[in-house]
Amino acid sequence: MAGREILHKMKVKAFCSSAIDTGKGKSKVSKHITHGFHLMKGKSNHAMEDYVVSEFKQVNDANLGLFAIFDGHLGHDVANYLQTHLFDNILKERDFWTETENAIKKAYRTTDAEILEKAFELGKGGSTAVTAILINGEKLVVANVGDSRAVICKNGVAKQLSVDHEPSKEKKLIENRGGFVSNLPGDVPRVDGQLAVARAFGDKSLKIHLSSEPDIKVEMIGDDTEFIILASDGIWKVMSNQEAVDLIKKIKDAQSAAKLLIDEAISRKSKDDMSCIVVKLR
Repeated sequence: MAGREILHKMKVKAFCSSAIDTGKGKSKVSKHITHGFHLMKGKSNHAMEDYVVSEFKQVNDANLGLFAIFDGHLGHDVANYLQTHLFDNILKERDFWTETENAIKKAYRTTDAEILEKAFELGKGGSTAVTAILINGEKLVVANVGDSRAVICKNGVAKQLSVDHEPSKEKKLIENRGGFVSNLPGDVPRVDGQLAVARAFGDKSLKIHLSSEPDIKVEMIGDDTEFIILASDGIWKVMSNQEAVDLIKKIKDAQSAAKLLIDEAISRKSKDDMSCIVVKLR
């Protein structure tokens, strides 16, 4: 593995010398649960538009792992707002502990409304989001809008927990809201010829045709559950879920695993801003 990591470092140095952000931590409820994240600026001319949350927090009598990736577009302000406000809004919901899925949906709607009200301040851009809440190391609740993705590994097998909200898959929904999906040769399908995802926060000029309703998946954590990956689409454009799982399944350090996934995506010529979180569960 040491030789492989050296090779990845050589490839990355040759391909990209952008600024990075990285870090790690562990749960107080179990010393076996650790997390690490890594971000790297892509080849675009604009500022870095990805933001992450990766932390454990004691709330009432529960230990919560709060993990999220926010992939901004047309500016970074909406993604930054989500980083500082979305989990707060989720945990403020009175029915979070009794009807968690419903509380998350309400908090997503509330946060999107706040962003739209602040459009003059935050700009015309938007952001995708994938959030994961690990409750006492036993229950995982994943929600997402857009194409950042959550994948869990059980006994070496990858399972996607999020939904890629692609305009081509939600064409009827977009048309029912009065919009259209363009599909020009050499380009990806886009909402109103502009946005390459069918759901997002913000994007005030498109919001009448664009949903911010999250898909939600609940997964119980058992002895067969090894780790979770959250990553922006810059990684998933160049590797499959199983390829990502296979790449890091023998790496014990969560931060090193997150970095290796980004290194591999860069070696495969991904040019997007990239962010990745890995949560090791055993």
